[in-house]
Amino acid sequence: MSQTRTRTRRFGLYGETSRSLLTFGGRILVHHDKAQMEYLHPGAKVVEVPPNIPGEQCMSIREHPQHCSVQWTADGDIAGREQFRAR
Repeated sequence: MSQTRTRTRRFGLYGETSRSLLTFGGRILVHHDKAQMEYLHPGAKVVEVPPNIPGEQCMSIREHPQHCSVQWTADGDIAGREQFRAR
């Protein structure tokens, strides 16, 4: 029996000046929902993080001190996420 592994898409902030994914403490800031990332960082370029970057090199944006006032659900979404439905 073969097991298929579901890959979760991760999105990060792309630094226009640095031309790389933005990091905090040496780890790439990521989130699983592009619309939520764009909402938290208006005007920033949000890109998909390449799948070959290991999870150990990433940090969820909910762990970033700047987002300590954001209310999160147990699933890691912003509370009130219905505002992010596809249009």
